[in-house]
Amino acid sequence: MPVAFSIRQRLDIYILNHLAKTVKQNIQKIRQSLAQHYPKEEIDAFVRIIFEKLMGYSQVDMILRSNEALPDFISEKIDRIIDRLIMREPIQYILDDAYFYGMHFHVNRNTLIPRPETEQLIDLIVNQNSGVDLQVLDIGTGSGCIAIALARTLKFPIVTATDISAEAIAVAERNAKELKVKIRFTNSDILATSRPKTPIYDIIVSNPPYITDRERSAMDANVTEYEPHTALFVPDNNPLLFYRAIADYAIGALKSGGHLYFEINPLFANDVVDMLAYMGYTEIATERDYTGKLRFTTAKR
Repeated sequence: MPVAFSIRQRLDIYILNHLAKTVKQNIQKIRQSLAQHYPKEEIDAFVRIIFEKLMGYSQVDMILRSNEALPDFISEKIDRIIDRLIMREPIQYILDDAYFYGMHFHVNRNTLIPRPETEQLIDLIVNQNSGVDLQVLDIGTGSGCIAIALARTLKFPIVTATDISAEAIAVAERNAKELKVKIRFTNSDILATSRPKTPIYDIIVSNPPYITDRERSAMDANVTEYEPHTALFVPDNNPLLFYRAIADYAIGALKSGGHLYFEINPLFANDVVDMLAYMGYTEIATERDYTGKLRFTTAKR
């Protein structure tokens, strides 16, 4: 619920916006300017992220340097960040930076922002696959976060990543280059991709679009107004659209004994399991994320 500012509070914000010079004053400016728009815990995170990105400061640095003056151009950058946050733009897009699996990734409005729960998917894959030189395919790679995390964590894997968006592929290629991993990227549509003639992969993983249109109204504006809808939503009458296409492709693309990994919509966990069983997959299992929701499904070819 929006907070109503008193005349005194409005005056304080005006003064901070125009006169803030020190680290402490700029932190106060961020907190007061955003108090009407975000909960305190989220503002605390914004403060930490902004100063880490713009100044390389840790939380300890912010305390020790609280009375030091910031350059005018940094204060101006903070003003612009505040304005965009007030418009509900995700801070990851504002700063072109998302932290995932111990790494910093470039992100923009052509890519989804990596979520913490997806880190659990990486752990799941790594814990279940100890082999060397595994052939891995990431379908719908977006920023490349899954493919890159697997390339850096598995033992000498050979990783391919695909996406329908050429713009997303460009971001993923930049991330792979800066994070020093070798990945083959391709621009393709899984809904129009035929099975290969011979099996190729030991692992196929995907975090495809899985949010139904009817769920959209319950989502935050910073997701629905900024993140790419083609990477988020599926029709209400066909919620398994991408799972079915990927699983069908994987029948021909996975080697015998290979594994399929999905991040899923908890509402359709049972439907995904039933679909995979009907298609002949074995050892099908569903795992919960750190919030307790059914979030991942694994299956064996």
